[in-house]
Amino acid sequence: MNNYEYIIAGLPFLSQDGREAPDTEAILADIREQLSEKDAKTLDFLLSAYAPDMPDAAFYLEAQKSRNRFIREFFALDLGVRNAKVEYLNRSLGRPEGTDVVNPDPEKDLPEFDQEPELDAILETDDILGRERALDNFYWKSADALTVLDVFDLDLILAFVVKLKQVERWLKLDEATGRELFRKLVKEIKENTKI
Repeated sequence: MNNYEYIIAGLPFLSQDGREAPDTEAILADIREQLSEKDAKTLDFLLSAYAPDMPDAAFYLEAQKSRNRFIREFFALDLGVRNAKVEYLNRSLGRPEGTDVVNPDPEKDLPEFDQEPELDAILETDDILGRERALDNFYWKSADALTVLDVFDLDLILAFVVKLKQVERWLKLDEATGRELFRKLVKEIKENTKI
């Protein structure tokens, strides 16, 4: 059922004038209807992370057990980012280390998160919008790194969706940035489909 090449080749592009904002819900519905039931469930799991309440320990534990490599690795990274942000706040507020850190499996130690210094540098900036943009750039680059060897598969589609959710967020926060990110996403997809 899954024709990943067709799905990826059919991912959206901007109108010529670049003024029309993407209909992210329509894009997601189009992707979902072309996926097998199993892959659609994987997509829905990814999207559940963007629900109003942030992912909890049970979500991260389920992600760790996923058969999908992108889900496992992306949400391991996301958990590391989340906990690094909490630890940064703990240090800033003089709270004990480990306060409010999420550990999906209390019987195991959390894996090391090598990017904490990079995250700390982002979090130290006083420009709130700049900080949010830098955090999203970090996630964007991470999604790229996780799919660097993927050409036409579900993981590449999931990485696209992660980026699309960022575009949607920025269209709400700062429309010019959202449109810029969407152009970047479309350019990446066009370049990947030429391979």
